[in-house]
Amino acid sequence: MGHQIALTAALAGFQVTCTDNSQAMLHKAAEFVRTYLPERVLKGKLNQAAADKAQANLKFTADLEEAASKADFVIEAIVEQLAVKRRLFAELDRIAPPHTIFATNSSTFVSSKLADATSRPAQICNMHFFNPALVMTLVEVVQGPHTSEETARVTMDLCARLGRNAILLKREIYGFVVNRLFDALRNEALFLAETGIAAPEDIDNAVVKGLGHPMGPFRLMDLIGIDLLVDVAREKYQETLESGDRPSPLLVEKYAKGELGKKSGRGFYAY
Repeated sequence: MGHQIALTAALAGFQVTCTDNSQAMLHKAAEFVRTYLPERVLKGKLNQAAADKAQANLKFTADLEEAASKADFVIEAIVEQLAVKRRLFAELDRIAPPHTIFATNSSTFVSSKLADATSRPAQICNMHFFNPALVMTLVEVVQGPHTSEETARVTMDLCARLGRNAILLKREIYGFVVNRLFDALRNEALFLAETGIAAPEDIDNAVVKGLGHPMGPFRLMDLIGIDLLVDVAREKYQETLESGDRPSPLLVEKYAKGELGKKSGRGFYAY
C-alpha cells in the first residue's frame, strides 16, 4: 500500500519520500515504479512528461529521519500491529516539524489509539486508502475526538488534490464504513465455507453474479493478504476477548501453511 500511495501523491505533483526499514521492500517499491510508469505511457494512460515528473517527485530511503524531517504530511502504512505503530508515531513526533500532520492508513485502528504517543494529538487522523491505492479512488478520513477541524479539512483537501473521493467520518468506529460492511459479508462467507455448505469459488461466484460485486470475498481476501486479516483479528480479539472476534479457523489454517494470498502465490486461489 505504501509505495502505491506514495506514487499517487507523486503523480499529483507532490514531492514525496517513501521509506521502509527493509531495503528489500524499498527495492521492490522502486522497481514497481520503474515498471509501472513506462507501462502507463505505453498504454496511453499517461504522457511521458507526466511520467518523468512523477519519477522525479519520488525518492526512496531507509532513513526515517531523512524522510520525515522536512515533511508537511506523513501517511503511515506499516504492519497492522498497534505497538509497532505507536513506536513509529512517537519516533515521527521527534523527527517531523511541529506543523506536520500524521495520518494512519490503518483499516482497523482508530487514530485515538496512536494520538497520545505524540505531542500533537490534534494533528493525528485516519486516512484509509483502499487496495490497490493507484486504482481505488475512495479514501475514508476519520476525525477522532482529538483531531482538529483544521486537520480534517487539510486531509480532505489533500484527498481532493490526489484525485481521490473522500468521505469524512465525524466519529470513530471500529472498521469505519466499508470494512464494517465487508466484515459482515466476509464472516458469513467464511462460515458458509467452514461448515461445508459451499466452496469458496462458488461463494465468490454467487457474490459476483448475484450481488453484482466486482470481486468475491475469498478472492478479495487473497488480494488483501491472509496474514493481514489474521493480524487484525488477533488484535481485535486481544482487545475484546469476545469469542466471535477470534481469527477464522480457515484463515488461521491458510496462515500456518504460508498460503497468504496473491503475495505468496497461493491463498484460496493459485496465482
